[in-house]
Amino acid sequence: MAEKRTNLKDSVILITRKGMGSADLDLQERLLKSYLTLVEDANLLPAALCFYGDGVNLVVKGSGVIPQLTALEEQGVYLLVCGTCIEHYGLADQVEVGIVGGMTDILEAQLRADKVITI
Repeated sequence: MAEKRTNLKDSVILITRKGMGSADLDLQERLLKSYLTLVEDANLLPAALCFYGDGVNLVVKGSGVIPQLTALEEQGVYLLVCGTCIEHYGLADQVEVGIVGGMTDILEAQLRADKVITI
């Protein structure tokens, strides 16, 4: 029987949408907020969360998941944010959490991970 994982420390989670799933935006954000809270509460901390595409909207002013992301970042989870996407959406001056970098940083995080999860 395969060993059960008790954490996500060697995993990277890719967040490419303004929330989780394909429901309306309010439900997507509620689902992601719940997911991130559970990850933190259960101490299932991934190595990194990578934000690109519409997902960069989650790290800026007005995002409903800033408290959850801040808590994860304070516990050592890297929050990597696509700089090209931030610039594309005109959000450079609104970033609240994370490290704005390039696709190279996101690729490096993926290559170091044992597991890459897209939500």
